[in-house]
Amino acid sequence: MSKIHVLHENDAWTRPLFDALNVRGLRYESWHLAEGVIEPAGRPPEGVFYNRMSASAHTRGHRFAPELTRHVLTWLETAGRRVVNNSSALSLEVSKLGQYAALEAAGVRTPRTIGAVGRESVLHAARQLDEAPFILKPNRGGTGAGVQLMENVDQLAAILDDPATEQPLDGTWLVQQYIRAAEPTITRCEFIGGQFFYAVRVDTSQGFDLCPADVCEVPAQREKFEIIDGFDDPVLTKYASFLANNGIEVAGIEFIRDRAGTVFTYDVNTNTNYNSRAEAVAGVSGMERLADFLGRELERVQSARAA
Repeated sequence: MSKIHVLHENDAWTRPLFDALNVRGLRYESWHLAEGVIEPAGRPPEGVFYNRMSASAHTRGHRFAPELTRHVLTWLETAGRRVVNNSSALSLEVSKLGQYAALEAAGVRTPRTIGAVGRESVLHAARQLDEAPFILKPNRGGTGAGVQLMENVDQLAAILDDPATEQPLDGTWLVQQYIRAAEPTITRCEFIGGQFFYAVRVDTSQGFDLCPADVCEVPAQREKFEIIDGFDDPVLTKYASFLANNGIEVAGIEFIRDRAGTVFTYDVNTNTNYNSRAEAVAGVSGMERLADFLGRELERVQSARAA
């Protein structure tokens, strides 16, 4: 019998979705892809396959989970299965440079960014950017891992030479324009089924780790996440086009607005999570909306198969 198959590597992040699927009586199966085997000649089961693989899998000891997921997605897509957030989505999840190229192609403005491999190339990129301060981040990161504010090239050199500095998984550092915001916040726009759901204001005063999942929260003096009532912006239309062009149906897209009011988009999370406290205040639920979407897709697959 057809069911919803959830591809992931983090039980804590999928539990709220499984709860929502259980409430609706939807059949599902957890595919934990931290490790496993795949037989290309085998035939995949029937159903809907939702890819929730994260670029930050390595921070939980699952270094090769995205690579295994890529193999699995190729297998599923070749067999004609219904995949939500397909292999193109995964490619962008694990590459900020890929994200920026695709966003710019959709007419979405991103911070000026230069990718570089090798110490001297990274220093050259910083000099080429010719701005201070600037951001240093890994091309493949997740949950703010490795993102640092650099005051000058000398500080960058010291960071690169420090044995304690964790190197990017793909060897690629990004040197990026630092956007000065009017206030220490960013905006995260959530899309489900390719449709805008809501936007959330995120307090960035305590650092770059902006994971909205409940298990990521740390004690704070004020709420870090606040859903914006009635949010609307021209960038949403461009976001929808970007998602459709890149096989992404569920995502959180983050932007920062500078002091002149210009929107700069800097991150796409295809393994998006939702903050239950902010949602309780606003009276909405991302996981419930997601479960409904996956349920409808399962019905379509079952109807097509019956026909």
